[in-house]
Amino acid sequence: MKLKTWAEIAIIVKDLKEAGKKIVFTNGCFDIIHAGHVEYLQEAVELGDVLIIGLNSDKSVKRLKGKNRPINSQINRAKVLSGLATVNYIVIFEEDTPYMLIDHVKPDVLVKGGDWKPDEIVGADIVLANGGSVRSLSYKEGHSTSSIINKMKE
Repeated sequence: MKLKTWAEIAIIVKDLKEAGKKIVFTNGCFDIIHAGHVEYLQEAVELGDVLIIGLNSDKSVKRLKGKNRPINSQINRAKVLSGLATVNYIVIFEEDTPYMLIDHVKPDVLVKGGDWKPDEIVGADIVLANGGSVRSLSYKEGHSTSSIINKMKE
């Protein structure tokens, strides 16, 4: 599996940077993977050589999305993401935002979906201070985990 600890990803990132690889980072809950996620991750990986995903822990998702989330456990969400060819590594974070993980990885490119303005993206200050770039990718209208859950309830 592509799931790594914070210590493991530090070593991997060091080796990648020494090899001149461009690291792209994104984060999210990825609770129920849908077409919007897949398209977004395909767009993200095209911006560099390696894609690292910061994955919200179960406790973090519950705090952010409510008592009935996540639908899938963090290990199962990581397993599904591991099955995607676009994803190279996954690191779980416990905090509500990936700020500390972004500071730990210091990616070359930080991306979020089009519903985020670049100046609102958590960790943008870290990436920009290290000479990297921050991108808000195209928004995939009509694709969201919440809409899928609501449709299932109907």
